[in-house]
Amino acid sequence: MSAEAQQSADRVLTIPNALSFLRLVLVPVFLWLLLVEKADGWAFVVLLVSGFSDYADGKLARLLNQSSKLGALLDPAADRIYMIIVPIGLGVREIIPWWLIGILIGRDLLLLLSVPLLRTRGLTALPSTYVGKAATFALMYGFPLILGGQLDGVFGDIVRPIGWAFLIWGTGMYVWSFLQYWVQTVLVMQKMPPGGGMSAVDSR
Repeated sequence: MSAEAQQSADRVLTIPNALSFLRLVLVPVFLWLLLVEKADGWAFVVLLVSGFSDYADGKLARLLNQSSKLGALLDPAADRIYMIIVPIGLGVREIIPWWLIGILIGRDLLLLLSVPLLRTRGLTALPSTYVGKAATFALMYGFPLILGGQLDGVFGDIVRPIGWAFLIWGTGMYVWSFLQYWVQTVLVMQKMPPGGGMSAVDSR
């Protein structure tokens, strides 16, 4: 790697990193609005901003050539926290059922079981799949739309079924991507020799 490329990868102060950090900061704000203030309208806005920032940071990282090592860690970390905290908050308010929350969180916890196996082959994660990215996208828009469906009036009536469609479709793809990752893990264990340098690849 050239010195210029190394310097670029080590950057911290970038627009995509700022957006990922914003997404992390908005998680407790969302919980306060949802559970303490019960201000569903503002909580809905916070989730929309979070979903847009998740889309924007990846796009901007490529367009502005601002990819970085920190961004490769921060973005998926923010997604994972979002995918755990937001459904739990909605569950506490009895907006979505706990069995569905169990599927979403259980998927991520079971996926963590692949990490020790991958480390024996010099990897820390697997490449993202189209299904995994589509599932995350669907869920990140399904949650705010379902919350928006709690609002009174025509707006709530319109977005409620759309939100559930996103959530059901996203959950199905989330489970399917879990199966894909475990198939990939088995193939890695069969085809790659033990050892090697650690390589971190975003896995969603």
